[in-house]
Order: sequence, then structure tokens, then C-alpha cells
Amino acid sequence: MTKGVNAGGRLDRLPISRFHYRIFALIGAGLFVDGFEIFLAGSILGALVQSGYSDLAQNARFISATFVGMLIGAWLAGVAGDRFGRKFAYQANLLIFGLSALAATLAPSMGWLIGARFVMGLGLGAEIVVGYVVLSEFIPPQQRGRWGAALATCTNGALFVATLVGWVVIPHLGWRWMFALCGIGAMIVWFLRRSLPESPRWLETQGKSAEAEAVLAAIEQEVGKGRTLPTPAYQPAPVQPDVRFTRLFSRALIARTIVGCLILIGLNTAVYGFIAWIPTFFVKQGINLSSSLGYTMLMTLGSPLGTLSGMWIGEKIDRKPSLIVLSLAAAGLGLIYPMFINPVAFVVIGFLLVFTVAVMLALAWGLYIPELFPTELRMRGSGICNTAGRLMSIVTPFIVVELFTRFGVTGVVSVVAGLLVVQAIAVAVLGIETRKRPLEALRPEAMDSEASSAQARGKLQPSTGGIAGGGE
Repeated sequence: MTKGVNAGGRLDRLPISRFHYRIFALIGAGLFVDGFEIFLAGSILGALVQSGYSDLAQNARFISATFVGMLIGAWLAGVAGDRFGRKFAYQANLLIFGLSALAATLAPSMGWLIGARFVMGLGLGAEIVVGYVVLSEFIPPQQRGRWGAALATCTNGALFVATLVGWVVIPHLGWRWMFALCGIGAMIVWFLRRSLPESPRWLETQGKSAEAEAVLAAIEQEVGKGRTLPTPAYQPAPVQPDVRFTRLFSRALIARTIVGCLILIGLNTAVYGFIAWIPTFFVKQGINLSSSLGYTMLMTLGSPLGTLSGMWIGEKIDRKPSLIVLSLAAAGLGLIYPMFINPVAFVVIGFLLVFTVAVMLALAWGLYIPELFPTELRMRGSGICNTAGRLMSIVTPFIVVELFTRFGVTGVVSVVAGLLVVQAIAVAVLGIETRKRPLEALRPEAMDSEASSAQARGKLQPSTGGIAGGGE
């Protein structure tokens, strides 16, 4: 007999419908604009220096302001999303980076632009945390792998689009129009996302049963038109409206928090400690800039292909073995990368490395991190993992410069490979398996109860001897 709202059971038994596609489109649009605004920096900074509006030192401050803002934004998004609701968090962050992007178009000085970029970073860091969490709470577990990885493709696809739009817009209209396009796009998505419902899972954990019931009834009515919905399984979610952040470090959740942080530290180091520096490494090794950009373009094609492949892998293969194998494969590719001198060989190895990291980004950011934490702590858990990753991305450039100066590319990739090996060990030892399991079944107490039941069944199973086994 079921009781209570049963938000998880009722959502998880829904067939994929126009409702899910609308949720995905609006969240994906926000993440695409988020990615576009992050990646436009590469095109804009060059134009700022060329026009005399900025210099290299100011550009460095611009980049630092972005990452510091994203670090703080990731943390604040976690707090706001668990405290005030998913809808508040995903609308607030869009409004923040949309309005600050529009303010950047009016920047009278580089100092103004750096300040606006810091505020943009608050929203940019928040969107990455919010988007993946919200989608995970609406998509049924049997489909979560494919849809979460598809969402990561929205973010990664923005790299190519931002580069192409910058190539067309900046020479003819100027760099301000890049911020204007981004700000206008963010405000359009903000307006459209007002129709997104609050997460019934979150409402249930906050004790807001009437609101959860109203949202679920509306979703079921929309999805159920012309069809009979399956009977939901009962997936209890306890009412816990005021859970302290420190529970993430309790005995029940500390292992998950460590795994999530180590994964995003490893991936941020791989992205910002190697992939982002590929053109510089080429030039420093004597390859001319034109060839360097061409090689880089070929290698970075691995990014969208990797996230698309993540859709299949996330659906068909368990999370733990996938992340372990991919981490070790990326570490191995990184270590052998400096050994090749032939351009074809190092482009192929580089492509495979970018591809492997992109698959991990899809599986980790899009799927595994949100799945690790219970609903009442999901935003804060994802937020602290992203905060750890962003903190690493702030210090990584300084580490890379020091390593490259002392030991060359070999020193850089050795450190990145080492972190990826640590990541693989952490997932193997401390990680849990989450694929195709209801979010409520991944709660620590539910998994402990399941393990105890399995152990009890094993002890009660008849032996092969005696009467039960057919003996005397």
C-alpha cells in the first residue's frame, strides 16, 4: 500500500513524452548559453588586446574574475537550490549572468568589464550545478544516462558555436555584440523557463505535500493524455526540510563527497591543465601558430564526439567501471602523448585524449555527481564538488606554467595523469553504482537496508546438505 506523495515513484514510471523534451530543451538552452558565455572569452580577449582596450595583465584578471565568480556561484547555487527550491536557483542564475552580460556591453573601461565578468561568473558557475541536478530529478532512471549525457553535449557544443560566431561578429560589429547576444539569449531563456515546474522530489522532502501533489497531478495529466499510466512503485523519500550542510561529511556521505570532489578536480585539471593549453604547447615546441590552431581544431573535435558517445555509454554500461576505465585510459594517453614527434601521431593521440575526457565529463557532470546525493542535499553536494573543481581550475594555470618551465610537456601530463589515476582509485574504492536506479534507492539508508536484506537472504538460503538439500 502506497502512502504520502511518492514523488519519485510517480515520476519514474512516466513514459518519455513532450513534457520531458520541454524540460530538456529549456535546461539545455540555459546550459548552451552558459557554455557560449564561458567560451566567448577566447575570441574577445584577443580583440581587446588588438584594439588597445586591454593588455595581457588585464586579460589575466578577466580570466581570474571569471573563475572566482564561478567558484562562488557553484557554492551559492547549491545552498539556494536546497534551501529555496530548484526553480528559484535556475531562474536566479540566468537572471544574474544575463543582466551582467548586458552590462558588459556598456563597459566604459576594462575595470568595469572585469567586474561585470565576475558577476557573470556567479551565474555561470551556478547554471552548471543547477541544470544537471534538475534534469536528474525529472528523468526516469532507465533513461537518465542518455539524457544526462545529451545535456553535457549542449554545453560542449557551445565551444564551436562561440568560436564561429566570434569569427563572424567581432571583425564586423565589435566585441561588445558578443556579450549582447549572450545577454539577450539568456533573458529569452529566463522568460521561457518560467513555465518549468518546481521539482516534486524537492517539494516532498521539504514537507510541502500539497504543492508536490499539485505539480505531480499537472505533469501526470499532461503525460497521460490518451494513455494509461503504469502503476508507480513506492519509493519513500523522508521529509527533511532542514538538513545541515555538515551531513555531507557524515559517515553515511563522506565517501560520496570525496569521490565527487576528486572526480571534478581530476577533470578540471585535465581540461584546464592540458586541453586548454594545447595551442601554447604546440607553439612552444616550435610549431607555427597557424598549424597549431589547425591541429588543435582537429583534436578538439573529440569533445562533441565524446559527449555524444557518453549518451550510449551512460545508457549501456555501469558508471563505476566506465569512469575507472576512462580515467586510466586518459592517464595512459596523457603519458604517451609527449613521446610522439610525427604530427599525425600526436594529433591522433590528442584527439583520443580529448575524446576520453569528454566522455568522462558527460558521465560525471551530467550523471554521476547529481546521483551521489539525496534530494535534500543534492544541490549542495553537487555544489561543493563543483566548487572543489573550480578551485583547482583557478590554480591550475600557475601550476602548468611552473611545470612546463621546469619539465616541459612531460611534466604537465605526468601530473594530470597522476590525478586521473587517483580519481580512478577513488571511484573503485569509495564509489557507488547508480545506473538505472531510482534516486530514492540511492539514499545511504536505502542502500544499507538493501545490503542487509541481501546478506540476510544469503544466510537463510538452504545448504546443499541435510534435509533441505535432499540428504538424510
